[in-house]
Amino acid sequence: MTPDPVPLCDILAQYRTLKGEIDAAVLRVLGSGQAILGPEVAAFEKEAAVYCGAAYGIGCGSGTDALVLALRALGVGPGDEVIVPPFTFFATASSVSRVGARPVFADIDPVTFNIDPAQIEAKITSRTRAVMPVHLFGQCCDMAPIQRIAESQGIYVIEDAAQSFGAEYEGTRCGTLGAISCFSFYPTKNLSTLGDAGLVTTDNPDWAKKLQALRVHGSEVKYYHKYLGYNMRLDAIHAAILRVKLPHVSGWLNKREQAAARYDEFIERQHLSGFIRRPVTRPDRRHVFNQYVIQVPPAHRDLLVQHLKANGVGVEVYYPLALHQQECFRDLDYRAGDFPASEEATRTVLALPMFPEITAAQQDRVVSVCAGYLRQRLRSAA
Repeated sequence: MTPDPVPLCDILAQYRTLKGEIDAAVLRVLGSGQAILGPEVAAFEKEAAVYCGAAYGIGCGSGTDALVLALRALGVGPGDEVIVPPFTFFATASSVSRVGARPVFADIDPVTFNIDPAQIEAKITSRTRAVMPVHLFGQCCDMAPIQRIAESQGIYVIEDAAQSFGAEYEGTRCGTLGAISCFSFYPTKNLSTLGDAGLVTTDNPDWAKKLQALRVHGSEVKYYHKYLGYNMRLDAIHAAILRVKLPHVSGWLNKREQAAARYDEFIERQHLSGFIRRPVTRPDRRHVFNQYVIQVPPAHRDLLVQHLKANGVGVEVYYPLALHQQECFRDLDYRAGDFPASEEATRTVLALPMFPEITAAQQDRVVSVCAGYLRQRLRSAA
């Protein structure tokens, strides 16, 4: 018998568990006639802000929208520079370009994949307005030195926490570790809806008011436009779904951590630690494993990806090309070799299946398929 496939992320698992509550929430919105913003969105914003420990939450259409709104609220625009890592999702840098500013790249810590604080200060110029650390894969950046640098240089810290809802740094949840923080609720995220949605958090009432206006075409009063804003509103249906899921997030994060520990155990049991480099969690952080990202030697990465897929195991490469190497950023005049840690990561990383409902049997099979690949390669080389 062919084993059942193991998906990279089982999006429907949470829906099956919470079907009655989610269906009722969606029907509640449909019956209300309030499709965009409204009481569901306001309630979710408050509940999510409380979870993060922030004073204000502003819902928006996506995690990308959240980044653009954050930059605009802080007045970042043409002629400005924002420091970002080159190893991250495209939206981190593209949002900077979309507001007319220039993304300036600083390399990553090769162990955590997060921006290396030691690389930031040398990138600061008179045009630098902000640094945007990305809490990649579910683990917070080393925020204390980043905050010190930002404070000493008079620049803003914008958290890109799209992959790390619920992650912690020195006991504090992300969402309050910067001037403004940005989240995504894309279907694969730790807290997710069945579509695109995002959130911005801040403790500053003036920025919160500006963010609320920017997401509705810059309007504080309907049809009176204070800013040149956007259509970046949060739909009520997504807010209602997120409200159902939010009380379950802590339990799901615990399950993700348990699943990561099982992967570690299975990799050791299969004697793969010399071939697979497992994720590293720093002792002062809570890693919530939006992804479980391993590294293997570059000569094997793409072959292992093919082998996993051929055996029905979901796998993804986050990310196959660093941002400074993307065609659309060629005008920034970076070259191959400028950011060696990021470039090495693009050649070695792959993400194994990870979701709260993943079973030990599924994980055992994933690691066994990896072990089978290595045995096959060793036999071929003999």
